[in-house]
Amino acid sequence: MKHLFTLLFAMVSTFAFTQNNPDFFRLGSLPYAYNALEPFIDAATMEIHYTKHHQAYVNNLNKALAGSKYEKKSLEEMLLVASRTGDAIRNNAGGHYNHTLFWNVLGVNQPWNSEMPVAKAITQQWGSLDSLKKMMNQGAMTRFGSGWVWLVVTPEKKLMVCSSANQDNPIMDAMKERGIPILGIDVWEHAYYLKYQNKRNDYLGAIWNVINWVEVDKNYQKALNDPFLKVIEKDAWIELKDFHKVMAQTFHPAEEGNFDPIRLRATEMVMKGEALKNGKLPASYDSPSIRKALEDLVKQAKVVQELVSKPTKNEKIMSELTKVHDAFHVVEGLCKDE
Repeated sequence: MKHLFTLLFAMVSTFAFTQNNPDFFRLGSLPYAYNALEPFIDAATMEIHYTKHHQAYVNNLNKALAGSKYEKKSLEEMLLVASRTGDAIRNNAGGHYNHTLFWNVLGVNQPWNSEMPVAKAITQQWGSLDSLKKMMNQGAMTRFGSGWVWLVVTPEKKLMVCSSANQDNPIMDAMKERGIPILGIDVWEHAYYLKYQNKRNDYLGAIWNVINWVEVDKNYQKALNDPFLKVIEKDAWIELKDFHKVMAQTFHPAEEGNFDPIRLRATEMVMKGEALKNGKLPASYDSPSIRKALEDLVKQAKVVQELVSKPTKNEKIMSELTKVHDAFHVVEGLCKDE
């Protein structure tokens, strides 16, 4: 009976990360039976991990989303603003995303193939699969407490290894290392404790025997062409965020006739503008038109700074502040300057 029960779960997961109704966030089916990964991961651990831990993340995510402003958002959209969603959504959205990825990058009879695009990328970047294993295992062993270790496609379309605490992942704005994860290894104790007790290193040695490299390769190729990668790239541009904040908090009040914010913060706008211009541009934004817009932005911000330092009519300030705003929109991509 138990064997029959486990076979019921040997189905390909139908879960889509982009579901945007909390009623539909659900536990997708495992692509294999609980005992399929033995002896490396035992059936009891798989069953508890999947039916108890992952199910709890799904249940608690739906509960946290009910009535919130995030209840119609996709999972990726929630992760992108995780630092602002509150702990309940952050932890449970992360837990759902992370575990769904984890189940799908495990499997049997899907070994490493040096001709796979992801294998070629790994070999080109780090020399060998063994080098990747050492890096990820080191990241996992040095992750204090609970968390994950990741293989990630960065916005520059390179590969990166990083780790995260708890249920965070590289999509989240809460992390410094950003990108789309294509392989994740769970290093919470509940992922291995029944078989390996506190021997995380033994678990890490074993899990490489059940990595589904066909799925990792699919994730890699999809990530390279995923428009969401550019969204993460822009979201990780800290100088842009900093300038956007001061721009929004001065320009919009001025539109409504309140010029006190810009009179008080014009110097801050110049400083943030110079930091934006002089900082490292993300690869997708490094173009002559963007660089020109940044030069214009700083130039106009300095004009506004000069105007507010002396008696000046609001109409004149608004005219020059609008030029700062227009240049910023070119940088953000809200306006085109071809």
